[in-house]
Amino acid sequence: MKCPKAPNGDTKVIESRLVADGRAIRRRRECLDKAAHRFTTYERIERPHLVIVKRSGERQLFDRNKIITGLQHATQKTKVSAAQIDDIVVSIEEELYEGGDSEIKAEAIGEMVMEKLAVINDVAYVRFASVYRSFKDISSFEEELSKMKRRLAKDKQ
Repeated sequence: MKCPKAPNGDTKVIESRLVADGRAIRRRRECLDKAAHRFTTYERIERPHLVIVKRSGERQLFDRNKIITGLQHATQKTKVSAAQIDDIVVSIEEELYEGGDSEIKAEAIGEMVMEKLAVINDVAYVRFASVYRSFKDISSFEEELSKMKRRLAKDKQ
């Protein structure tokens, strides 16, 4: 590994540890030149590319940042933490890769996000659902709220 401050210098690993529930290795490194600059690198498994099929039929490479952005919008001014958002995204990624399909419909990802949000925060769930399902009027909201109330009642039993 080359040092970012001294590209001609060699480096040594000072410390290694598992991070992200064992899905990555964090390594602290030190440059062997006289400046002894320290920096961090991460090793992760490289997975095959996932292709997302949009409603329009357009295909795009999977981008976890799009899920993060959608979740951040839905969870604004709620008690949902950044760690919870990250857990949702990691969980969805794992499900997608374990599914074995290289092409996934965007609708399936939206449903996965809503399923996970419903467990964490009702307000964030309704916000995400309103955008994802393109609610056009109040009756659409009412229908979704009714579903949510039935789910909550069922969970309490």
